[in-house]
Amino acid sequence: MLAAKSAIGAEVTTNEQFQSSSHSDYYRANELSIDAFGSASMGKYSIDHLSGSRVRHDTRMGVGVGVTYFINRYFGLGADIYSEDTRGSFIDSTSVNLTARLPLGQSGFAPYAFGGIGYQFDMNKVWFGQFGAGLEYRFTRNIGAFLDARMVFPDETSDYGLARIGLRFSF
Repeated sequence: MLAAKSAIGAEVTTNEQFQSSSHSDYYRANELSIDAFGSASMGKYSIDHLSGSRVRHDTRMGVGVGVTYFINRYFGLGADIYSEDTRGSFIDSTSVNLTARLPLGQSGFAPYAFGGIGYQFDMNKVWFGQFGAGLEYRFTRNIGAFLDARMVFPDETSDYGLARIGLRFSF
């Protein structure tokens, strides 16, 4: 529907136009997202035998940042780094991932899955593969929160799980 013209020739915004523009799509093509997150990791044995005690004693906490470029609204390529222990290398791990997301209409929610490869710099310097899934919620077109979890499969050490929660800024 086109905007109507007032008596002096200026365009008048209709209520229908205002409603459609205020619900603009939260997830776009050619979008750059920057993440800031907290992380928690735990060994596979502790995950397989989960208990409150194991969570308290075996969980390693950390912080990290990431960046993802979405070539369309569904697929993106990204990288992240995080640190859990500053006694060794400051950066413990870095990875690159292919992400697939599925925005759920105009709800602001988008479940996603990802997989990729990375390198660990801390105690054991090893390559790894990983896959995971998560959920993002956009408060606005440019700010959201996310929660995800992944399994990590290092080539020379034991598998482990990593969970992240954080904020996502999209441009």
